[in-house]
Amino acid sequence: MHEFLRTSEIVDAVLSEAKKQGALKVIEVEVEIGDLTFLGLEQVKFAYQVLTDKTIADNSKLTIRQIQGRGRCGSCGYEGALSYLDDPQFHMSFPTFNCPRCGRPLAISAGRECIIRRIRITK
Repeated sequence: MHEFLRTSEIVDAVLSEAKKQGALKVIEVEVEIGDLTFLGLEQVKFAYQVLTDKTIADNSKLTIRQIQGRGRCGSCGYEGALSYLDDPQFHMSFPTFNCPRCGRPLAISAGRECIIRRIRITK
């Protein structure tokens, strides 16, 4: 459900911008989605197909670039990838938000994005 709502917002923004530009057809949409949005990319692709059906974006290509979560430590200066813990109970990996060097909390610097980078249209 989370994916459907976010994808609906993406499709609404794409169709709105395409209309402003006088598009006859949306050819491709490129988005960046961060790991920390916890959006399932396959679910986003499916929702995109459903939501663009019978619109000017019908059969358009959705290209998703996944952004890895990254953090910055204000204590020791670490900047880099987040660590992930596997939880066999849930069959998932969960990010840890503690510095791998000193153990203090990290400030998130990447991974929360959900950005439309490019819309290709025909007029």
